[in-house]
Amino acid sequence: MAVIPLLAMVRKDLQLFFSDRRSVIVSFVVPIAIAAFFGSIFSGPSNSSEPARIAVAVVDQDASAISKAIVAGAQDDRNLKLTTLDEAAARDVVKNGKTAVAVVIPRGFGEAAGAAFFGGGQKPALGFLYDPSRNIELAMVRGILTQHVMEAVSREMFGGEQGRQMIERTLPQIQSSTAMPPDQRRMLIDLLGSVQRFYNRPAADGAPAANTSRGITMPYTVKEEAMTAGSNVAYNGYAHSFAGMAIQFLLFAMANIGVEMLLERQRGLWGRLRSAPISKTTLLLGKAISGALISLLILLVSFGFAMIVFKVRIHGSVLGFLGISVACALMASTFGLLVAALGNSPATARGVTTLAVLMMVMLGGAWVPTFIFPAWLQQLTLIVPVRWAVDGLDAMTWRGVGLRGAMMPVLVLMAFAGAFWTIAAARFRWSEG
Repeated sequence: MAVIPLLAMVRKDLQLFFSDRRSVIVSFVVPIAIAAFFGSIFSGPSNSSEPARIAVAVVDQDASAISKAIVAGAQDDRNLKLTTLDEAAARDVVKNGKTAVAVVIPRGFGEAAGAAFFGGGQKPALGFLYDPSRNIELAMVRGILTQHVMEAVSREMFGGEQGRQMIERTLPQIQSSTAMPPDQRRMLIDLLGSVQRFYNRPAADGAPAANTSRGITMPYTVKEEAMTAGSNVAYNGYAHSFAGMAIQFLLFAMANIGVEMLLERQRGLWGRLRSAPISKTTLLLGKAISGALISLLILLVSFGFAMIVFKVRIHGSVLGFLGISVACALMASTFGLLVAALGNSPATARGVTTLAVLMMVMLGGAWVPTFIFPAWLQQLTLIVPVRWAVDGLDAMTWRGVGLRGAMMPVLVLMAFAGAFWTIAAARFRWSEG
């Protein structure tokens, strides 16, 4: 293989790339801008800004002590942004996408919930009106409301006037009941009798016991610790967004190089190169090297900007970061060769590769977290090179994993590069047909 023609081809491709101002702007400025936008959105709880709250509308049709306590607890919850509406207005704001979830507390909810608390009544239904495109928020609101409902119902049953009246009304009925098994009736009488005595028990200072705190409360507090590179290292969402967006534009840039190769073939340039002392291997290798250099430059410039402006740091291994960067660049450049080898025409290749790149980036977790995917799709993402590239760069930056954490991503990305190269070399054609 002639080295001088190979170097000449690499130099020519680099000169062409930097001579096209629009190509340079798209390759460097656009990924930085989009990555900065995504990073500002998904920057995580380390920011000092107020965390986003879930918009929830509450329709209190009951207006009982229990329903009012539920609404009061939800209003104080830092995860919810609560508004109180009537049912028609609540349906309207959810239908129009202005609110994720509306909670409807029906009439008689407090009375029925109190009766069901001791297992003696039918459980009332708490209504949820939700936007079907925001199922995750529905699950979060349902879990949060569980705490507030349990606290409000138990507080009223063990210390409120409604609970006192219910015990006084229910206890004689159970005592005179003949349908209930004797042992079960006796245990329930003991339970309700104990609750009644608890109501009437004076506090230690002589004040009425009803003024003391009663009811079921959360039996634990939460201590949250973000697992990053260290206990004093905050999560930097820009590290993940720059990894994802840089990989996306590497693939787009290299796919564009593949389309340019098809245009060169269409114009007969490859046929003229074939008559020169340049082999197929030299041509493909020259394109792969120039593409890898451009890809590596895009990746390093993007992360360099993130390090200067957004304080992204390599908390893992610098050598591992460079290894993953080189492996990403080779994978992207050979992907461009694959586009040129498999494409029948520039127009067809451009449309197919755009779809392929967008699918790989989406499945690789560059846009949205992979945990929202179905279980089978989460497993499928393991055969997507973008997933390994993004995970590897995350490991070397905010996760703070050492050199060992870079080995598997590098091996997998090099395997993809090898597969792309093999297919491209086997399917390469000097002319259309």
